[in-house]
Amino acid sequence: MNSSFVAEKCDPDRGIVLLTGATGYVGGRLLPLLEAKSAAVRCLARNPDKLRPMVGPATEIAQGDVLDRDSLDRAMHGVHTAFYFVHLMAESEDFEGADRQAAQNFAEAARLAGVQRIIYLGGLGKEGPDLSPHLRSRHEVGQILWDSGVECIEFRASVVIGVGSLSFDLVCSLTNHLPVMICPRWLATPTQPIAVDDVLAYLLSALNLPPGPSRIFEIGGEDVVTYGGIIQEYARQRGLRRWLISVPVLTPYLSSLWLALVTPASAEVGRHLIEGLRNPTVVQDKSALDEFPIRPVGIKESVARALADTRQASS
Repeated sequence: MNSSFVAEKCDPDRGIVLLTGATGYVGGRLLPLLEAKSAAVRCLARNPDKLRPMVGPATEIAQGDVLDRDSLDRAMHGVHTAFYFVHLMAESEDFEGADRQAAQNFAEAARLAGVQRIIYLGGLGKEGPDLSPHLRSRHEVGQILWDSGVECIEFRASVVIGVGSLSFDLVCSLTNHLPVMICPRWLATPTQPIAVDDVLAYLLSALNLPPGPSRIFEIGGEDVVTYGGIIQEYARQRGLRRWLISVPVLTPYLSSLWLALVTPASAEVGRHLIEGLRNPTVVQDKSALDEFPIRPVGIKESVARALADTRQASS
């Protein structure tokens, strides 16, 4: 089954589903799907007025901040399942410390409130000294949520293909602006990108898993490609002729400064993302395919869907 899969309706007696990151890329797309499932949804928001036009009439908004411990106690009241989509990379120079504190606050509040399950979206990448700070922080957040004692379903993904995904938007901006690209070695790093629709299908399905131990599910699309391959597929579908010339001299840091010239992302966020591109992000544990009836699409279909969404948004 592909990403057209829709999980069964939520049990109305099961309690509230708390959604963090509802104004973000993944959370913002998950919100209407949860509402369509007749879930009792509560969104955590620092600025409720900003979020209110985006939610349905039955959805609650709790004012709070993951860095404000007391506000989380109020938001967690009556919650059965909590989605954790918090990443402070764009908001703090010490994003690892900020993400650590936020996760600790959230985990403690969830435990004390009797939350039954946390669903978290993290990143792929093999543990070790070479893991980038960005991916290392993603793994650390997952471990903190696990250590809470609340059942944690952690999904680990590579590049999410879809308009609005920062990693994919970096690829698009780079390809759109530079006919000839002097490319660093990280363009040959293997990755397993996944369409945003497939990510959402996994997240929804996790609501209906039977109770059990905390688990990690590595998720990826049908194809293992390189970052250069993503650029080439995007260029092909856009009808753009692009030449990639690989050289060994561009470090990840210099690459991020170079990308900042042609992308809307800040140089600091771009640097952290590019540092992560040196790490292979390929699914090693395929248990997600056994546990869920979802069969993610490959890179060709993922990019085609993203471009279709772009055309629809501009029409």
